[in-house]
Amino acid sequence: MIVHAGDIVAPFTLDSFTKLECPLNGVFGNNDGDRLNINRKLQAIGAEFMDFAEFEADGKKVAVYHGTKPRLLEAIVKSKMYDIVVTGHTHQPETTLEDNTLVVNPGETCGYLTGVKTVALIDTNEMKADIREL
Repeated sequence: MIVHAGDIVAPFTLDSFTKLECPLNGVFGNNDGDRLNINRKLQAIGAEFMDFAEFEADGKKVAVYHGTKPRLLEAIVKSKMYDIVVTGHTHQPETTLEDNTLVVNPGETCGYLTGVKTVALIDTNEMKADIREL
């Protein structure tokens, strides 16, 4: 499964996603302007993004929120409703464990802002995330 934490930016950036052979879950970020056409492209591969997503993966409750409003992100994490919270917004890769909730910011895959392209691989059995540079 691929989880996208937002900032797709434009529909054309989804062209690579049409080759996926796994489910895609995710949310919009603050830099996603053409949300209607982004979702049209996502629907072609069986996905749809909103501002918040929650789902189950390997028996773990997962929440995805871009993180535009830090206090809202903090509330989601502190709610203890989720085993894993995936966020983005800062474009800085980071993993923390807060009261048994794994919080993961994979950084940015494109590397436009930081110059570093990263993803996070989450092990739901070990409840750990490994940040990998591409």
